Amino acid sequence: MCGVQDKNARDLIMHLHEWHKMLIDWHDKNMAGEVATFLPDGFSWKTTPELNKFFWDNYQNVSLAEAKKLLAKSHAEIMKRLQNHTDEELFTKKYYDWTGTTTLGAYFISATSSHYDWAGKLLKKMKK
Repeated sequence: MCGVQDKNARDLIMHLHEWHKMLIDWHDKNMAGEVATFLPDGFSWKTTPELNKFFWDNYQNVSLAEAKKLLAKSHAEIMKRLQNHTDEELFTKKYYDWTGTTTLGAYFISATSSHYDWAGKLLKKMKK
């Protein structure tokens, strides 16, 4: 996941924020009955480096303070959505047909705690 764009805290924070936004958009559309894919049009799991670069390009004029505010807001939005689901809804495979063979909870974990762990490790490396 690490790329040339992961050079400072702001870049990592905006990366996390964008992945939050993708999850929120995908979740909300599918919960409303609209068929939506997780990744934006024109991208696939094989092209996530290009997607991450696209996000990076869009946030080069955002300050670290603003990035932190955006991340806090998108994190709170994800937590609201999580609270609206039962453990069964989150962790039963194929509970929602739009999650494919992956659980909804796995998507939330990927966009939050797993991503936070990755970013934390990179931040520690940056401090050295």
